[in-house]
Amino acid sequence: MNRHQSTDTLRGPRPIGLGNTDQVIAGTQHRDSPPGPAVAASQAADLDRVRSAVSDALAAFLTEQRVTLAAMAPQLTPVVDEVCALAEGGKRLRPLFAYWGWRGAAGATGPAEDDAAVLRAVAALEFVHASALVHDDVMDGALTRRSRPATHIGFAARHGDDGLDGDADLFGVGAAILVGDLALVWSDEQLRRSGISAAALARARTVWDVMRTEVTAGQYLDLLRAGGGLPGPEGALTVARYKSAGYTVQRPLQLGAAIAGAAPEVTEAYTAIGLPLGEAFQLRDDVLGVFGDPAVTGKSADDDLREGKQTLLIALAQERADDAGRRLLAESLGDPTAGPDQFAALRELIERTGARARVEERITERTALARTAIAEAPIVADARTALDALAVAATARAA
Repeated sequence: MNRHQSTDTLRGPRPIGLGNTDQVIAGTQHRDSPPGPAVAASQAADLDRVRSAVSDALAAFLTEQRVTLAAMAPQLTPVVDEVCALAEGGKRLRPLFAYWGWRGAAGATGPAEDDAAVLRAVAALEFVHASALVHDDVMDGALTRRSRPATHIGFAARHGDDGLDGDADLFGVGAAILVGDLALVWSDEQLRRSGISAAALARARTVWDVMRTEVTAGQYLDLLRAGGGLPGPEGALTVARYKSAGYTVQRPLQLGAAIAGAAPEVTEAYTAIGLPLGEAFQLRDDVLGVFGDPAVTGKSADDDLREGKQTLLIALAQERADDAGRRLLAESLGDPTAGPDQFAALRELIERTGARARVEERITERTALARTAIAEAPIVADARTALDALAVAATARAA
């Protein structure tokens, strides 16, 4: 077995215990002393600097696009406004992973690229993310996103407010598809105009193209699974891998490595980090989608159940449920008319079957695996510290 692989924890005859989650949250502290207050404060300040620079890069780009679209027709302003609203939210995890992927590798190759240009380049990941969110919400029929109406819901309401002809829901879906497409187009433009060198841009394009193909393929696999294809826990993990996990951690890290012109061993180390950590990130998302606090997550905790999302939580619950539990899943999961009592019963079933505990255990195991890979990665120390902090932020979060 490869040292970055682990035994599949999903096939055992009974749920495995959660283990020592304190050790996982503490991370590599069983090997190294925790950073002192001054180091921790400096690291937090640097993470905030990257987040702020990414936000500034997005704002500057969107200001230009607002002028361009308004010159075409003033009626296009709501389109750019929607992309702006999507770009304003979020934790900036993908740009952060890409930036620190670059910093980690640039220490060995020499930081030939301008820091500000790299920050503009990695900001393009937020447009890819915005596109995926909009299209995913259309496919799922989601109602909210980040404490506001989902894009297709908002444009359907605009249709009615403006007294337009035709079906408001179809208008909303059509507008959302176009908003998502536009965000994807702008991701390319943001990367191309970032100011990184032609050589770095050419290297980055290879990772960039693979990442965007995977995201789109993953969306289809999600659609297929919702229709009964890719059954069971392994199917759920396949969808998570390609729909979200890869473009959240692995590909951003590799994008940074490509910009830096990193050695192959760095790219391999980033794969060893990115695959388990990206999976843990998505599994945390799935747990929050059912058990999260809506005031913190920005979306209803009922949405995933109402939409019938076929996550690992559901796959494991189906495996362990009795006949009554399977009937409940068949009748209530994905039922748009389901009420609070049915959702509460579904949550209780997920808990009672041990599905939630098993997912939490997998998050713990995959996070620990990733943090071990970070500790062993051939990258500079400040990047290792930053990536370890990001690993915790990505998996031990409430939103």
